[in-house]
Amino acid sequence: MKSNLKISLLLLAFAGLLMTGFESCNKYPDGPAFSLRTRTQRVANTWKIENYTVNGDDYTSLVSDYVETYSKDGNYSYSWGSFAGTGNWHFENDDKEIQINGTSNQSDQRLIILKLEEKTFWYYIMDGGDRKEYHFIQQ
Repeated sequence: MKSNLKISLLLLAFAGLLMTGFESCNKYPDGPAFSLRTRTQRVANTWKIENYTVNGDDYTSLVSDYVETYSKDGNYSYSWGSFAGTGNWHFENDDKEIQINGTSNQSDQRLIILKLEEKTFWYYIMDGGDRKEYHFIQQ
């Protein structure tokens, strides 16, 4: 009887450790809670805009052809109609943000990641007092 109790307590403690580990994997407010792919593997993709808001107001129709591409080796590019540029990206702040530097036709940007999944990438930037939120899907 005592050995069954010890085994039960050991299993309960192990389950508690597992749950704590999974909770700490949720780095971004909107997920994912857990992923087998690294953050770099998830962001390295070509993303097309699905939703764009400024201070909560929807402006998606104005940027419907906006696309961003991130490579595993740190290269970045964007295109929007006749505008395009290239630069470099890297994670910062414990991988909660992406810093984009040296982009032609665009100032340096700090992206605050909200969600980073294999087929979904959400972030926002602060532009003066405006919060610009971008929701992308895999192209």
